[in-house]
Amino acid sequence: MGRGDVSDEEWARLAPHLPKNVGRGGRWKSHRRVINGILFRQRTGLPWRDLPARFGKWKTCHDRHRRWSADGTWEKILRAVQADADVEGRIDWSMVSVDSTSCRAHQHSAGARKHNPRIRGRRGRPVHHRPDEALGRSRDGLTCKIHLACEGGRRPLALLITPGQWGDAPQLIPVLDRIRVPRRGGGHPRTRPDHLGGDKAYSSRRNRRYLRRRQIKAHLPEPKDQRANRQRRGSRGGRPAGFDKTIYKRRNEVEQTINRLKNFRAVATRYDKRAYIFHGTVTVAAIWLWLRRP
Repeated sequence: MGRGDVSDEEWARLAPHLPKNVGRGGRWKSHRRVINGILFRQRTGLPWRDLPARFGKWKTCHDRHRRWSADGTWEKILRAVQADADVEGRIDWSMVSVDSTSCRAHQHSAGARKHNPRIRGRRGRPVHHRPDEALGRSRDGLTCKIHLACEGGRRPLALLITPGQWGDAPQLIPVLDRIRVPRRGGGHPRTRPDHLGGDKAYSSRRNRRYLRRRQIKAHLPEPKDQRANRQRRGSRGGRPAGFDKTIYKRRNEVEQTINRLKNFRAVATRYDKRAYIFHGTVTVAAIWLWLRRP
């Protein structure tokens, strides 16, 4: 086993959730070797063609990662691993933090074909396909942004990929709607934490109304302009927003989660042309964080 490969303990928790061989042909063989090759590429950020020979053919690793990113297999595995952690009581629902991080897009990530991609052998487009390919322009060039919601154990619960110039506040609701941890005993998946922490970029009347409706206690600092506008309106401005400084200190958990994700060089710098493939790249990094013991 090489450095960074999936250990026996991690493989025992991951293997039951991988696709099984169906019918003739043995389509899914050597899952462990292929996944180790995908992890090696993500840790190092090297081109797919330069994968070491011990992982087999580079095209096998590339095609499996692309296919599982397109049909949502990586996301299903992530939710299955989260469900196992929830059964073991390893998810801290007392506090969920949200934040975003910008990723510099490599020049090779530009230039995707204009026509919509297709899933081989199926009708329809990839699950997380975006017409803009989640690439935005800034002064430094092309950028991409990862919006993230993590639990108290510094592991991702949900993520969203957008262009780099998109704001944080409009993405709070879409990110929280992606939190869906299945219950092994049946019933609706768990989607609601007890508390939510975020910086003042997420403070808006729409977001606070959404959190009140879902009975989630928000700990979002109020910007000076919003506070001044509320005070100027008098009684029509409403009551001051609740804010607990002690609980808010836990917001650094999401920043630590982002740092752990960016240990993967293929996440810190985007090399994938298609947005749905980069979403799968970040999802694989999130799965690895859930497989690791704290």
